[in-house]
Amino acid sequence: MTETSRGMDRRVILAGAAVMAGAAALPRLAMAQGGPIKLATLTPLTGAGGPYGPVMVKAVKAVVDEVNAAGGVLGRKIELISEDDQTNPEAGVRAARKLIDVDKVSAIMGTWASSVTTAVAPLCWESKTFLATVSGADAITLLPHQGYLIRTQPNTTLQGRKFGEFALEQGGKKAVFLTPQTPFADSQFTNIKAAMEKGGGSAERLIYDDKKPSYRTEVDQALAGKPDTLIFGGYTPDTTVLLKDIFRAGYTGKKIAFAYSVNAKLLEGVPAEVAEGIFTIAPSPAAGSGGYKRLVKLIGVESPDPYTTQIYDQINLILLAIAAGGDASGTAIKDAMRKVSQSSGGTKVDNAIDGLKLIAEKKTINYDGASGPCDFTDIGDIQDCQFRYEQVKGGKFALIKIA
Repeated sequence: MTETSRGMDRRVILAGAAVMAGAAALPRLAMAQGGPIKLATLTPLTGAGGPYGPVMVKAVKAVVDEVNAAGGVLGRKIELISEDDQTNPEAGVRAARKLIDVDKVSAIMGTWASSVTTAVAPLCWESKTFLATVSGADAITLLPHQGYLIRTQPNTTLQGRKFGEFALEQGGKKAVFLTPQTPFADSQFTNIKAAMEKGGGSAERLIYDDKKPSYRTEVDQALAGKPDTLIFGGYTPDTTVLLKDIFRAGYTGKKIAFAYSVNAKLLEGVPAEVAEGIFTIAPSPAAGSGGYKRLVKLIGVESPDPYTTQIYDQINLILLAIAAGGDASGTAIKDAMRKVSQSSGGTKVDNAIDGLKLIAEKKTINYDGASGPCDFTDIGDIQDCQFRYEQVKGGKFALIKIA
């Protein structure tokens, strides 16, 4: 637990006393008017997401420092406050309450675990604090967030569509989706099937128990219809067993899996011929884009992970929305977000510095960043992003494309 977390409860109590003494009668914006614009990161600095949180914060701080050095936004400096959600919903809620009630931030960025985002989101929309997340669970944007939430991580609906489209691209016409019953299985299959059917193909699904030592019965069932493509929706342990049984069955068609399941660990655990030729798909940063190159230079990290590229885009978008809306409140950010992220005919920008100059000149902008195009649906989902496609060749992953 961080020092911030240990002292949080006492500060919340003291802050509450101050509010009771009379500050509560003042609107949040009026209290902050003329002072710094307060924004926050709520990332996993510890816990399961600990490897990602620190560099995510580093990216946001680099952008804030750059913008402050150029004069800030609306003539005000940006104050960044960072908290650790510990990859834990309860800790995330405590930290979010502190950020909202005590620090009075206008926006929170970077919630990583879907369970944390789900717990924190109601606090944000109830207080009109804008929330930008990298969590992927479909249910998050189905919450009644009233527009106070955007998600830069592709949800499982988008991922399913990409799988179906890629299967068609590889010549597939008849696919079987092999998956355990996960929270994402239904949406993945629905969108794989829709993409396949749109391209003149078809898709079926076979649900299996991911704890079984053998799937020969399930493999025989899947192969009975003579599919030309198998798509895997499980995790590394069960996918390992499935691939071995499929190899023994003599299947020679296309195989496609999530990169988080068919990974280096899986390749180490199976004979080379078992995994040979399998395709993998994963969300990808927009490597080579102007925003990506700028981020690499800012933080000195050669290959930033997808979450870091996404939070880099989140801070840039929020700063631009504040400038475009002429106000630093969460409501103003919400109302201006799509004006800066997807304005038809707007000048393309990949960073806040250039965008702020154009906004000051009364010009419209269209932000594309380090994670790709930042165009959002009405409920806050990213409409599209780049994906990384690889294939196992000779026991190693070979890049097919990034698109």
